[in-house]
Amino acid sequence: MITIIDYGLGNVLAFVNLCRRIGIKIKIAHAAADLDGAERIILPGVGAFDHAMDLLDASGMRPRIEELVTVRKVPVLGVCVGMQILANGSDEGVREGLGWIPGRVRALRDVLPHNAKLPLPHMGWNDVRPKNGPSLLKGFENDARFYFLHSFYFECANAEHVAGTADYGISFACIVRSGNIYGVQFHPEKSHRFGAGLLKTFSEV
Repeated sequence: MITIIDYGLGNVLAFVNLCRRIGIKIKIAHAAADLDGAERIILPGVGAFDHAMDLLDASGMRPRIEELVTVRKVPVLGVCVGMQILANGSDEGVREGLGWIPGRVRALRDVLPHNAKLPLPHMGWNDVRPKNGPSLLKGFENDARFYFLHSFYFECANAEHVAGTADYGISFACIVRSGNIYGVQFHPEKSHRFGAGLLKTFSEV
């Protein structure tokens, strides 16, 4: 059973539809009580870092989520901005993040080579390479492709927390992991068989 956090930010129904299609049991949490018995958690997100943190706080679910993840070690998967708020903070805003994986979210525009002439946001399909041992890419380690839509990236303080990379002018972390905590910059719910495979693997960790 996967519990997806509905705090007003993220394509919740797309995750529900994909999980049901591949036979993964899923439920939606709108309040702290809905997290009782959670075995795995998906924390989605789109938009701005500070807005995501504001909405998560306003949902009333944050203390319960933090207990489940940091104390009970329930596996969690942050997606897109849901991944970025796992960091300590972001150059996009002023709020502190959850701080579950040490690092900071940086703007791609500040690090792309001037002669690259790459549009922002980084949007579309891109290859993803696993790094640092077993990952969520089980079964398609050599040909993984996912759909991206972002202008910021997660700069891990510890290189061992980088579990997958992609290239867009620079090589950047697009999968992070620390113990039971996972994050992906791309959108599994928009990535067809690759996204389905990743969610299947997450449902079994």
